[in-house]
Amino acid sequence: MGPLSARLLMQRGRPKSDRLGKIRSLNLSGLKLLSEDLDPKLLCRLTQLQELDLSNNQLETLPADLGLSHLRILRCANNQLGDITTLCQFPQLEELSLEGNPFLTVNDNLKISFLLPNLRKVNGKDASSTSSQVESLNRELTSRVQMISEELVASGGTQVHETDIQERSLKATAAQESRARPVALKRPDDVPLNLSPNKRVCASPLAQVEDNPVGSDGSQPALQLEPLYFLQCHSKNNSPQDLDTQLWACAFEPTWEEGHTGATSQTGATSQTVATCGGESVCVIDCQTGIVLHKYKAPGEEFFSVAWTALTVVTQAGHKKRWSVLAAAGLRGQVRLLHVRAGFCCGVIRAHKRAIATLCFSPNHETHLFTASYDKRIILWDIGAPNDDYEFQASQLLTLDTTSTPLRLCPVASCPDDYLLAGCEGGCCCWDVRLDQPQKRRVFEVEFVFSEGSEASSRRVDGLAFVNKDVVASKGSGLGTICLWSWSQTWAGRGRQVTVAVVVLAWLQWSPTTLAYLSLSTCPADEETVLCGDEEGNVWIYDVRHVVTQQTPLLAAPQAPTQILKWPQPRALSQTVTKTMVNTVVANPTLTYLTALTDSNIVAIWKRR
Repeated sequence: MGPLSARLLMQRGRPKSDRLGKIRSLNLSGLKLLSEDLDPKLLCRLTQLQELDLSNNQLETLPADLGLSHLRILRCANNQLGDITTLCQFPQLEELSLEGNPFLTVNDNLKISFLLPNLRKVNGKDASSTSSQVESLNRELTSRVQMISEELVASGGTQVHETDIQERSLKATAAQESRARPVALKRPDDVPLNLSPNKRVCASPLAQVEDNPVGSDGSQPALQLEPLYFLQCHSKNNSPQDLDTQLWACAFEPTWEEGHTGATSQTGATSQTVATCGGESVCVIDCQTGIVLHKYKAPGEEFFSVAWTALTVVTQAGHKKRWSVLAAAGLRGQVRLLHVRAGFCCGVIRAHKRAIATLCFSPNHETHLFTASYDKRIILWDIGAPNDDYEFQASQLLTLDTTSTPLRLCPVASCPDDYLLAGCEGGCCCWDVRLDQPQKRRVFEVEFVFSEGSEASSRRVDGLAFVNKDVVASKGSGLGTICLWSWSQTWAGRGRQVTVAVVVLAWLQWSPTTLAYLSLSTCPADEETVLCGDEEGNVWIYDVRHVVTQQTPLLAAPQAPTQILKWPQPRALSQTVTKTMVNTVVANPTLTYLTALTDSNIVAIWKRR
């Protein structure tokens, strides 16, 4: 369906008339209309329109200036609406239907009551209960804000609270939340343990390690890591009894160099602030104090991935300033852009129709964001710079098709503007992402396999990261091992082949578990280290400098880890939590702090001694 015409409006309008100004009811349902098909210049001629049916179309938003000031009934069921703030242009609206819009949340129902005070029915139900709920919430928030304000005044403004990051458009102020308290967590389902979730945990004074001595290969002695905090800060409805929320991803906030315009962090700088995600929330935690600095919730969402960037913005005085932005995405296929310091969500990108498995920013372009989805597509976005109202206007640059679900994204370290690696359910692939090429939708250039046999090409790769500019660490291609391979040597031997065997530098011994999605990470800035959790709560640490610097010949047997950081077995009164599953483990660049996320709603933080 193309743009609307006056003739079509008169055909579908009631009463029948040859003048648009006399139409009171209009049915535009089932026409496959897009948002851009709604021409405000045409629709504003419907000066007497009171009932409009836009259901069963493909609308993502409603134009803000339709001019239908007398509209009383609006039906928008079964569309793709993700933003309802433009409904405020219909102040006389009494009945509204929004059923079947998958991107709308519970928060949107509350917004409607703020925007449309005369509303009587929503989705065929009485709207008075929602209005009462909004009024109650408003009173509670006002009371809490007053309480926080009084406490801050009394303390001289030095008190720090954990707060929820709220959607900008919602007329509510962030409510205070107590600092996340350490709790005992359950072990995996196959090892049941009955513990009260309200018990306070006392961690052992020093994490237990299994390590190898310094050898002739140049590996270093074991790191001395002290467990600091065990936080349950992603609980659904803030319930201390929630021991089921799975935590999936975390990322340390880079320390950006003031005045630097690139997307890389300041050399040698480090950060103690980490973002974590899982369930319906994203948390930003100070690793030194264990305080949850900020918390963002999206009811109905399940977050799978987070990534940081820093944008250069120009103030009204003309000064350039660095702006840390956190991108978070998951089940609903939306990317939320969080201005963490200011405390609000300043943009939502409806990136995919299915869940987003992972995302990452380009290391060279601060506004370029890759999203990978269960729809078997990877999309490169330019999120742009925020305007004066702190709003983003994202644009799509590339679409990369995959043959299986992409799980991990990794721009090639030596040429991030040219190639992108992805670990997928079906293997490891590489795409050409150069923007000077004409084709904007592309298939993969190369599929990498980890043995000469064809069987290896169909195996899942659920861990992928560059150790340095050349060496790649990947996991999932073989049980119980992590593979270190050379990008440059592999690419040089590619020729015109579509399927290429990687040039393996070393195999690292890891857990023999068959469980998937236990991700690995690297710490290349200060120490060339590989980290990976396992199904028993352990963290496997590998110092791979001897592989990277000496390019040692491939050994027949996998190399043992430098050390295994054992689960600290925190105590809850007279009982001990002995095991849990570590989904991901990440360290800051100098390996000062190490954060592990589990499938039992626990964030574990260690500090290097």
